[in-house]
Amino acid sequence: MNRETDRELKAYCLAFDELGPAPVADVRSLTHYGEPYDGNTRYFRSTLFVAAVRSCYGESSLLHGVEWMPPKGGVTEEQMLKFMGAKTNLSLHQGKKFIEAEEVGFAYISKREARPSLYSLIGLREQIKKRPSLATTEKVQQFIRAKGRESIVAGFYHEGYEEPLLKLMKRRGVHSGLVVKGEEGALSMTTRLRSASKGLPVNHCSGFRSVGIESACEVDGVSRQSFRLEVNAMDYGFEPTDTPRTNRSVSKNIELGLAALRGEKGPAYDRIVLNAGIVDHLLGCDGAEDESLALERAKEAIDSGKAHKRLLNYIKMSHKVK
Repeated sequence: MNRETDRELKAYCLAFDELGPAPVADVRSLTHYGEPYDGNTRYFRSTLFVAAVRSCYGESSLLHGVEWMPPKGGVTEEQMLKFMGAKTNLSLHQGKKFIEAEEVGFAYISKREARPSLYSLIGLREQIKKRPSLATTEKVQQFIRAKGRESIVAGFYHEGYEEPLLKLMKRRGVHSGLVVKGEEGALSMTTRLRSASKGLPVNHCSGFRSVGIESACEVDGVSRQSFRLEVNAMDYGFEPTDTPRTNRSVSKNIELGLAALRGEKGPAYDRIVLNAGIVDHLLGCDGAEDESLALERAKEAIDSGKAHKRLLNYIKMSHKVK
């Protein structure tokens, strides 16, 4: 299939904005995570656990997606939260409260609740079989806004989507944007050794940071710092390890993530730390100017038990939602 034109991508984004202004959370920083909605079929998906880690030091996160989506029909954040007993039907205003809650600091919003009309196209997408244009634009949404700085992180795999995704992020007016070529097109970086492959390598990152406090839509481009690099986990002291395989198992993904948040060292732990600390650094988050300090901050959030507690708090708080 031909890639979407710039105008087509812009039009698809406008479809997400049809319901008007989003709720605004009273937080100093909010990162929107745009994982592929059709999930992971092979490898550990770490973003839910990364969000719990980042919330411990004031970096709030908003995750969004669906329970199941073609063509891959892989493991998603909604499946994991549901398996752990959390409610996954938060409204946008309820999600705002989760983000603002001092004991939680992150939220998951289902497209089913945020944009019911676009969610209803799942059946059509299953019939199409191929990857539709919505799969690109749904990754750069801001279902909840913030009073402070905002960032978007999105994953990609196929050639040609790096620049269009960054352009969409800039149009959204965020302070920072980051695209990551992750395994399976997810946005998580890996600690495994680089393998020979055509095109951009896994762990390729590209993005921008706004220099001042103004949003990207209020400045003239000169005030943005752009970057493009390949992250090598070994440069930061990580041992090379293969990414844990989960093979569509929700329970296996949760088992790996929870063990890591309980402080069990290994590939899943390293992957969570890497994706918290390095993303903080690349987005220009406060206190993450030095990569080693950013990684140590993420480790402390796990080793202290705070990140595990945050995830449990999320589940408990969801039970109080009516």
